[in-house]
Formats: sequence, structure tokens, C-alpha cells
Amino acid sequence: MSTGLEREQRPPIEVSEDDLEAIIGDRALARDDHLNAPGFVIRPDDVQEVLTDLRDEAGFDHLANLTAQEYSDRYESIYHLRKYADPTQGVSVVVPTTTDEPVSQTAEPVFRTADWHEREAFDLVGIDYEGHPDPRRILLPETWQGHPLSRDYDQEKPQIVTLTEHANPIRPDHRDDESDTMFLNIGPHHPATHGVLHIETVLDGETVVDVDPDIGYLHRCEEQMCQQGTYRHQIMPYPDRWDYVSAGLLNEWAYARTAEDLADIEVPDYAQVIRTMGAELCRIASHMLALATFALDVYGDFTAIFQYGMRDREVVQDILEDLTGQRLMFNYFRLGGVAWDLPEPRAEFIEKTRDFLDGLPAKVDEYHNLLTSNEIFQIRTHDTGILEPDVAKQYGCTGPVARGSGIDYDLRRDDPYGYYDNLEWDVVTEDGCDNYSRVLVRMQEVEESAKIIEQCLDLLEDWPEDEREVQANVPRTLKPDADSEIYRAVEGAKGELGIYIRSDGTDKPGRFKIRSPCFHNLAALPELSEGEYVPDLIASLGSLDIVLGEVDR
Repeated sequence: MSTGLEREQRPPIEVSEDDLEAIIGDRALARDDHLNAPGFVIRPDDVQEVLTDLRDEAGFDHLANLTAQEYSDRYESIYHLRKYADPTQGVSVVVPTTTDEPVSQTAEPVFRTADWHEREAFDLVGIDYEGHPDPRRILLPETWQGHPLSRDYDQEKPQIVTLTEHANPIRPDHRDDESDTMFLNIGPHHPATHGVLHIETVLDGETVVDVDPDIGYLHRCEEQMCQQGTYRHQIMPYPDRWDYVSAGLLNEWAYARTAEDLADIEVPDYAQVIRTMGAELCRIASHMLALATFALDVYGDFTAIFQYGMRDREVVQDILEDLTGQRLMFNYFRLGGVAWDLPEPRAEFIEKTRDFLDGLPAKVDEYHNLLTSNEIFQIRTHDTGILEPDVAKQYGCTGPVARGSGIDYDLRRDDPYGYYDNLEWDVVTEDGCDNYSRVLVRMQEVEESAKIIEQCLDLLEDWPEDEREVQANVPRTLKPDADSEIYRAVEGAKGELGIYIRSDGTDKPGRFKIRSPCFHNLAALPELSEGEYVPDLIASLGSLDIVLGEVDR
């Protein structure tokens, strides 16, 4: 387990804008600064060289997000680069192309996570990425006509989605002369896929030879809906529905942080404490569900672990319902704070929450007795689903998936927001890199979340009554300056949940892009599964703790 103090003792190397200009050199056509990071405009055929130099010479080893969009005079791809060692350091690489030939060099050889990102950009916007190893659509069927986020897309045009012909789905490179291979569909309607996920799997006996996650069954146009809503009032209800099972307040905070920084809104400390407490309650609820369903995946234990996990999660949901008035779709955060103060009677709510925290250590001990010390569970999870740290970084993995591979990265500490930097708690890491390590990280994070909530309750209990300000004075209509651009992120239950917003000067975003941690983590599934057995594939998928509503968005 690593602490914030240990992180402070090994600070990363600071890279100035002058250093960045020197590294990029004459490949920079112009500057395009964003509110959170310097931006450099480069030519479409310089993408790999520039990204490689920024990664190797400046330490930007984390491709956090790729935003693609079409303007009246150009297409544009923005690569949002950060550092695992220090996510407060960022740089945006802007790649414009002409409207008549929207072709840009792929970044996949530099960052593996660009594979899925660029497929999504092609699918929805229409930018081609030259040299991409797998230039297929990713969310829509291959037969789809047009690109939904392009300016000339006809929403009224009927679409015909044809069934695949009776072709052999096993490509020649999946065969060899000495073995028999079999193609197996896992999902999209199967409880072990954690939602409508289709995994195209090729087996050699019981060994997994190839895995291709097929997503898009739950794509709900969340980004487009946010682009049609006003900053002040209409967007906040949507984030609850991305990771819809238990991370609502964490999702809301991702939008709130981005919009507040864009509009220069300062949140009162009291509201920040309430936000921090609510977010950690959601983290516990999310990890309890992850633990329960993982036990069900690994050895089919419904009567014990699954029901234990749901039992404890329900207690958290009761507390969140008292606080927000809702059980899942909270809509409790507001730009500038929260909707209202703690419920009355105040002392009763605090006592109820403390009672839950007091009983939590014994419940965690139960999970260790029932689960982590179980011989079957250990056999199924030790040394399976291996994800080495360098590979995890290549895919942009974050959250418990990355920390289970020994990557000491947590935005609550490394890019502080809310009230986290005023509280005592530790960042949990495990270096086993396997399915077992990811379970241990989540279980220990439950205990760390309890520490945070306990300190928040102490603060809220003693806060002077006349200083309990739950919201800042926010203008009724927000209209950030045109062409203001920002990327901000929070530490969601499943990893880095980020939002990119470009303002067009109106009260609605010109572009709204969601950076889903589940999207990145799921992309790494082939790395965990190939060469393993079929049961290990199911365990590895469960260990990623994905929610398809957030993967597809």
C-alpha cells in the first residue's frame, strides 16, 4: 500500500512549455491552448513522431482521451496526454485535416489505447486514421451509412442492418496445422458479460487463442444529449446514467468539476465535504457490487458472497437515498455545490452513517474469510488475468485495474479536488498484476473510503451552523467564452472518469466528450485472456468491473 507521503518523496520531472516547444520543434504549426493544458497543432502525418517524442522525452505516457469533431472548415482530432507520475501535467496535441480528405496518421503504434479511440472517432465523426490495424466501426454495425456526428449526417435516412452471411468467422491467422480451433460467441445476452457485451472468442481446445470484445449494444448517445442541454440545469441528470449501477455522484462530479473550472466557479468548502462523503459512499457501493458479482462469476457463489455483498450495498444505498432523495439516479450535485444540506434530523443521519462504518470492519473480515481465503477462489484468481504495468499504461488503464498492477495513480491525491487533500487516507496498490490483486485493491479501498467518510462526518458535525453554505452564487445562465476548451477528470469507482468540453459561446456545449475508464479497461481484455483457459477469461472480465452503459455511452 502506498501513501501520499511516499508519492511526494519522488516528484516527477516538471516539463515547461518551452521544453514542449523544443521537443515538438517546427512540427508545431500553431498553438491552441486549452484551459488545463498547453496545446500544439501539428500536421496529420507527424502524429506518431510527435506523440513518441512527448512520451519518451517529456514523460507523457498516458493517452487519457481522444476527442474528434468536425467544424465547417476542417476535421480535428485532439489527443489529451497526461502523466501517470503526475496527471496535473498535460498537453493537447491537435491534428486538423481538410474536409475533403479527413485522413490522419494513427497513434496506435505509440499508444495501444488509440486503437479503440480512433475506431470510435471514425465511426461517429468520419475521420480515417491511416495505418490503423483494425479500421472497423466499433459502436455501430459495419453496414451503417454515414457518421452520426458529422455535419451532413441525415438522421431521417433509414438504415438497413443486414445479417452476416454464412461465412466462416475464423480467420486464417487463427488456424494452424497442428490444432483444431473453434469460434465461440460469449454474450451479448449472458450474465457473465456484465451487460450486453459480445465477446468473439477463438479457442484451441480450452485455451483462448483470440478475444475481440464487440461493444455498442447499449450506445445511448449520451454525449450528444449533453450537447443539447444547458450547462446550468439540463446536463447534470445525465451523468448518473453512465455508470448506472452505483457511481452516480462520482459521475456527477466529473461533469461538475469540468464545468466549474470552465466557468471559473468556486465551490464552498462545506459543499466540498458533502461531495467527498457522498462520492466515497458511492465508491463503497460500487466495490461491493463488483465483489459480489465477481464471486458469482468465479465460482458461482450466489447464496453467500453475492447476497452478502448486496446486503451491505443496500445499507449504503439507504444512506444515499436519505441524502439525495433518490436510490440510483441521484441528481444531487449542482454546479457550485450540492442541491441541499444533510437531511433532518441531522444527528440521526450522521448516527446512521456512523453505525454502518462501525460495522464495516467485521463485514470486510467476513469477505476475507469467505472469499479471499477460499481455495477455489485462489486457484481461479492467482496468476490468472495477468496485466503487466507497462501494458496497462499502453491501454490507458486506471482505477483498481491499474493499481492492481502496481501503478500508483489516483486522481484524488495526484490531481486533488473536493476535500481530499485535507484528509488522511492512503492509496492502495498491489503488485500481483492478476485477478486476485484487483479484488484485494477494491476490498482495501472500501476501508480507505470508510476512513474518508468518518473524517467528513466529523467535519460536518462540528461545522458552524451559520457557515453551512451548500452552493456558490452561480449565474442563472452560463455562457463560457467561445472556443474555450478543457479536459478534467475525477477518480471514479472504476478509474479516471474525464470530460472534455469545448464552448461555442452559447449556454450549451459545442462538444462534450466522455472519457470512460471502463472503455479503456475493457480494451485490455485480450491482453489478460489470450493463452488462458475459458474460465479464466470469465474471471478476467469480471475483474475489470465494467458497466456497459459507461463503455458505450
